[in-house]
Amino acid sequence: MTQQVGIYVYDEAEVLDFAGPYEVLSTASRVRRRARPDTPAPFAVALVGEARRTIRARAGLLVEPHHAIDDHPALDILVVPGGVHARELARPRVIEWIARQHEKTRLTASVCTGAFLLAAAGILDGLEATTHWEDCDDLERGFPALRVRRVARWIVHERVMTSAGISAGIDMALRIVARFEGQDLAERTARQMEYDWKKVR
Repeated sequence: MTQQVGIYVYDEAEVLDFAGPYEVLSTASRVRRRARPDTPAPFAVALVGEARRTIRARAGLLVEPHHAIDDHPALDILVVPGGVHARELARPRVIEWIARQHEKTRLTASVCTGAFLLAAAGILDGLEATTHWEDCDDLERGFPALRVRRVARWIVHERVMTSAGISAGIDMALRIVARFEGQDLAERTARQMEYDWKKVR
């Protein structure tokens, strides 16, 4: 079964936060299809913006989302990257969308300060979570209903994952591949990417 993955993108999102998981999950599908061309791709990955408009990510990279939050396929997996996230926290429409998606997804994940958006949506209440090391204190102060683990590359719960900063999102995305499609495909994906996968949380 193909998992539909939506990666939320917004102005000043950290590029590797969304591009890393996008590459991992897309590469996993390519590796699987090469080995088993008669089977469907394990992941279909798309970028989702608040609106269908060009996003200016960190350092001015221009990104065109595939879908808007009010017009996208049903998501099995939602990934929320970090970046300059304060404006997103002030957008109730975005936070409500994230909360609604989590009601239906098999997995909701964040990279870096994307954890703030998951926390604002109530998804991390009562859970242990992580974010970029520079932002752990702010996450803890802003959302006392969650428990911040400072020394963690990524943290897994049944339907939620959070990762530390930037490149840690690649490690977490490989863990997503392992969870849904098996350790062998995750390791072959990392090898295809020539990436030294840090498997330790």
